[in-house]
Amino acid sequence: MANRILISIQEDFTVPDWFNEEKITSYVQSVLEKLGYDGEEISLLFCNDEYIHELNKNYRDIDSATDILSFENGEEYKDDEGEWLSAGDIALSLETLPKNADYFKVSENEELKRLLIHGILHLNGYDHGEEHIESGLAPTDEMLVLQEKILSDFGEVKLI
Repeated sequence: MANRILISIQEDFTVPDWFNEEKITSYVQSVLEKLGYDGEEISLLFCNDEYIHELNKNYRDIDSATDILSFENGEEYKDDEGEWLSAGDIALSLETLPKNADYFKVSENEELKRLLIHGILHLNGYDHGEEHIESGLAPTDEMLVLQEKILSDFGEVKLI
């Protein structure tokens, strides 16, 4: 069995020209396989800053936009294709993506891959506490070290 990747776009939001659902799905599938996850269902929502700001405000009491939010689910269910773990939902702001890339001095392609890995790790129980990736500094937290390791393993993948 593989994993189920469900992609949606915020209503009335126009994704950038580079957006390719098939490439993103394939990449997320590859990351899940690399981590050894099988039978997971993950929902990805691509949105703007205003939408993710509202999610952040409503669910985390933080009154600002952010790059990515992960909402763990953990419920299991069966259907005609097998047994699934609904890992949860990821919301990713495509408006914050270029801002992050500029801050970290990386390509938008690399930042998109990093954010997707970050969200997947959160859905699977990882947490980095107060530590975040900072420009020019190597992470020390287990989750962030793993994130950067996985990112380096997929260095040649082009999503953008």
